[in-house]
Amino acid sequence: MAKPTKSDRKPGKAKAGDLSAKRKQRIEAIAAANKITVILDTDVRKFIAASAREAGMDVAPYLQKVIEAHVIDAAPEGDAMAARLRARREVLDRAVALARKIDGNGGFDEHFILTVMREASQDPDFAALYEQAVAIDPARPRANARARVPLNQQLGRLIKRAAGAQSKRDGAGKIQRAQVQDEVITTYTLLERPVAAAA
Repeated sequence: MAKPTKSDRKPGKAKAGDLSAKRKQRIEAIAAANKITVILDTDVRKFIAASAREAGMDVAPYLQKVIEAHVIDAAPEGDAMAARLRARREVLDRAVALARKIDGNGGFDEHFILTVMREASQDPDFAALYEQAVAIDPARPRANARARVPLNQQLGRLIKRAAGAQSKRDGAGKIQRAQVQDEVITTYTLLERPVAAAA
């Protein structure tokens, strides 16, 4: 008797690949819904760009920081969202300061993002702030796990920027990443110093 084809088999559990693709689509849909396009006056844009450079940031994360600061200031006292944003901002600021310190002490290598996050997570205050920053709802641990992804991505970008580094690429130009277990950040981009342009 012939084996049943895929279409003849009884429906069972979805494959891990299917779930992963659906999860990725859901994350992308949420990200698309959260994007806002703003048209600024030229002088305002130049002022914001200069302010961002002075803060050692790109324009987009700088504007995000400005908006979140407004939310924190304007939210009612005891507001959970404002407390979470405040913790998130503190996590980002501490990670950048630590990255600059480690880099200044000669600690830069291709695993610099992991190095900074590993050292930061040894500080109980940082660890508590990080958990507060991703604590969407104690009853929804999966939502909390998802909240780690954008925060970790932003941490990686800011740490890279703090060290004046760039993403390391392979011979085909593909960005190289590494994975680890039992760390605050489990996937991260390998870094390298930009090659100085020939005179």
